Amino acid sequence: QVQLQESGPGLVKPSQTLSLTCNVSGGSITTNYYYWSWIRQPPGKGLEWIGYIAYSGSTYYSPSLKSRTSISRDTSKNQFTLQLSSVTPEDTAVYYCARYREWAADFGSWGQGTQVTVSS
Repeated sequence: QVQLQESGPGLVKPSQTLSLTCNVSGGSITTNYYYWSWIRQPPGKGLEWIGYIAYSGSTYYSPSLKSRTSISRDTSKNQFTLQLSSVTPEDTAVYYCARYREWAADFGSWGQGTQVTVSS
């Protein structure tokens, strides 16, 4: 059973870069047909997909966040990382990492989520 765990600072200052890491256990991030995603939920709002890094290493980002987003991976540590630059208070949210299964067309596994607050 794959498990995902987010880690990173809970407080980021405006204009800085938010950086979160998702550690994966119980399965390799290079296994075919899985897409390792970041998703967030601002307070009082719905889920917003940020982007993914695929099993192949290719990336794809939400058009609305693309200019500020970078997702990378470290296969030796079986982890992937989100960087979101030039943050504002509107980036305050619970951030989740999740695994998307291509054949099932769903997010079969999620991390527990981590609260990130953008404030000076």
